[in-house]
Amino acid sequence: MFVLQKAEGNREERYGLLLKQAESLLEGERDWVANLANAASLLYFSLEQVNWCGFYLLRGEELVLGPFMGKPACVRIPVGKGVCGSAAARRETQVVPDVFQFPGHIACDADSRSEIVVPMMPEGRLVGVLDIDSPVKNRFDAVDQKYLEQFVERLVRHVDWSPLK
Repeated sequence: MFVLQKAEGNREERYGLLLKQAESLLEGERDWVANLANAASLLYFSLEQVNWCGFYLLRGEELVLGPFMGKPACVRIPVGKGVCGSAAARRETQVVPDVFQFPGHIACDADSRSEIVVPMMPEGRLVGVLDIDSPVKNRFDAVDQKYLEQFVERLVRHVDWSPLK
């Protein structure tokens, strides 16, 4: 049985515990819905100063809302539009210190001020993105990017993506 532990220490130590908890939570499960739902919850309740955390999954030329924690969200985002669509189109993490300064930002939640989006790419194939929003400007940085990319790598390895082709 998984028990969420509150991490202490510096950010790197807290992220280290988060990655261990992710491995424990995902071990032995391959279902994409179950794993993405638990991953969204783990991140939402582990990270400080976040108001939305979830996944968008690639369907054709758009991202469709998947499991998440937070207020209701935009359901469909075209690839190339907004922060999520840009991360999907470029196949690289987007760290946005101030969403109001991002050209073409899609405001799903008026309270969000900063955002990080990490593409999910099993075997080099884009399947979706992890999206995390914060009500605080400049919330995300290179440390968050490093560990959230590692989080996504672990998640991608534990999911059977074949139903999403």
